[in-house]
Amino acid sequence: MAIWDFVKDAGKSIFGKAEAATPSTPAEEKPAGESAKADDTKRKVAALKAELRALDLDSDDVHLTLKGDTVKIESRGADRATMEKLILAVGNIEGIAKVEADLPQEQAAPVFHTVKKGETLSGIAKQHLGSANKYHAIFEANRPMLSDPDKIYPGQVLRIPQDA
Repeated sequence: MAIWDFVKDAGKSIFGKAEAATPSTPAEEKPAGESAKADDTKRKVAALKAELRALDLDSDDVHLTLKGDTVKIESRGADRATMEKLILAVGNIEGIAKVEADLPQEQAAPVFHTVKKGETLSGIAKQHLGSANKYHAIFEANRPMLSDPDKIYPGQVLRIPQDA
């Protein structure tokens, strides 16, 4: 299992407040600490799965486990490109600091780039692919998480295709 680090405080906010997302229960019916923590974890995993469905990256084969700010992704049927997209889709969520996953074996390790303030896809393409004109290859490699080449943000992690 490999582990990828992400900027915990950057990314799309999907978790919201636990109080708002969890129906209230009378105090005498509420289980103590651990059960409330388990309910919050289930709520967050459901939110992650909903985000993957919205990005059309979810399947019955994708299983997520959340421990603190680390998500473990397991899938037997996903190819390498899909697994890399799953890692980025989950890792670029506010509140997630690490993603753990196994990638199907290939020669080269995946190349990920963390966006810094002031960077553009063209600049990133020039740095990694040798030509600013190859920004579209990075954009396509990160679809559907990216909807517009101009909408990247500091702390976001992008997949850099090696076949561009």
